[in-house]
Amino acid sequence: MSNLQLPFSFIFLFFFLVLIAVFQTTTATDHIVGAHLGWNPNVSYTDWINNQTFYVGDLISFRYQKYMYNVFEVNKTGYDNCTTYSAVGNWTKGKDFIPLDEAKRYYFICNGFCQSGMKISVVVHPLPLNASSTSSGNNATQNSGRIITSSATGRYDYQGFVGVAVAFVLALVIRLVTQ
Repeated sequence: MSNLQLPFSFIFLFFFLVLIAVFQTTTATDHIVGAHLGWNPNVSYTDWINNQTFYVGDLISFRYQKYMYNVFEVNKTGYDNCTTYSAVGNWTKGKDFIPLDEAKRYYFICNGFCQSGMKISVVVHPLPLNASSTSSGNNATQNSGRIITSSATGRYDYQGFVGVAVAFVLALVIRLVTQ
């Protein structure tokens, strides 16, 4: 039985191509509700919503005064009537990041201040065919291999690049073993 040894360049190229296929970098937007105004009563969220496009994998962030306000994800009835009955989710930390995992309409309200305008409804679209396209910022579905862009700050949070390092180290180990 012969021992087949492949040249390092072939192995490296193979892992590089696999890496590109598996870890395609896509971008997701962190939509900060109300931008610099945050999640507060007497803010018109209509203008903010009209300047946003949400895609599956994006985040919606609520920034508000902890212990004073909150965020509830509700159904359409809860949204229309400003009630939290049958709420889907509840956040109270004052800096809440909520993943938008499905292509659907989401409804968010503040219990106690919904009547003062603290409610938004967002439509989340499926990812475009070209996953690296942008949503008023960007998109993504999973945390691996994506860059999250804040729609208010323009900051980047790099995630998933550990996979790049692992693939590179793996290629080096294979090279050392096959020498």
